[in-house]
Amino acid sequence: MSLCKSFGKDKVIFATKEDHATPSKVELPESEPRPGLILENGDINWNCPCLGGMAIGPCGNEFREAFSCFHYSQAQPKGSDCYEAFSTMNECMRNYPGVYKQNLNEDEEEDSGTSGVAGMIADEGEEEDDVDDVPLKSESESKTVATQAK
Repeated sequence: MSLCKSFGKDKVIFATKEDHATPSKVELPESEPRPGLILENGDINWNCPCLGGMAIGPCGNEFREAFSCFHYSQAQPKGSDCYEAFSTMNECMRNYPGVYKQNLNEDEEEDSGTSGVAGMIADEGEEEDDVDDVPLKSESESKTVATQAK
């Protein structure tokens, strides 16, 4: 038989071997599935942690407009009609460099002629891979690295 003692707001329960011998009869409620980025009705879940707080940052309104435009876009390629919304969001993000880190250097943007989402949309139809030619390690080099890591 267990013994219960209260110490202010705390309650201490001393259980015996017999208490633990029988299976628990406590039934927990079924957990509800957590919604992802897109809710069941097709709307965007702005509270999804997958957005990383982008929807509530200093450029939250611009992000929501651009992301909504892309999500609901019927154009081919998808989102190609959202250039203006993404440009507005990009300009806003440039005003807060401490909050939004840039993926491209300014020099790379000038060289390519297109920047940010505009460049991604322009590159959508191209067949070339954007992967740099990186020399592959030989089999013996990769085994050496794997052995050293152990």
